[in-house]
Order: sequence, then C-alpha cells, then structure tokens
Amino acid sequence: MILEDTSMLVLPKGTARALQDVTGEPRPDVALLLVLRDAVAYRLGQIEADLHAFEAKYGMIFDEYRQRWESEDRDEDYRWETERDYLAWEALVTQKNRLENVYSWLI
Repeated sequence: MILEDTSMLVLPKGTARALQDVTGEPRPDVALLLVLRDAVAYRLGQIEADLHAFEAKYGMIFDEYRQRWESEDRDEDYRWETERDYLAWEALVTQKNRLENVYSWLI
C-alpha cells in the first residue's frame, strides 16, 4: 500500500514565475525539484573540492587519516590546526554522505 502525501505547496506568484524562468518548466512542483536537484549537485561539487584539498594536504583519504588519528601515536596530529582540519574534514564527509542520500531521492 502506497500512501501519497496530499499536502499542497503554495508558492508566491513571483516565486513560481522565477522557477519557470530558471528551469523552463511550467509546473512549479517539477521546477522546484529541478532547482533543488541542481542546488544539491552544486553543493556536492563544492564539498568534493574541499575534500580533495584535505586529501592533497595530508596525502590520503579521510578514512586513512581517521585510522592514523585514532592510533594516537603522532604528536603532530594534536596541534590546533591539525585537529581543526580533522573536524572540518569529518564534517565534510558527513555532509557529503547526507547530501548524496538526499540527491538519490531527487532522481
């Protein structure tokens, strides 16, 4: 049994027009989906670039770095800059996974 959401999305006339102008799609619900999909894809591209920057800086992917980090055998891993990078890198990986999941719903 499939339950459909019967709620209605109401958009201001200007927003509906902007969605149509941006996408060329006259149906606001479809246009909104297209814009949302493009926004998520764009953000995923930004995250990938940020991830590549960390990978280049540390010479490894995050999972490898996390294993090294958790081994707690390198004093240089506990400098402020390195710890800040670790937390930012971990947040990017988490956000990427979450957005990839969202993007799969939008296809």
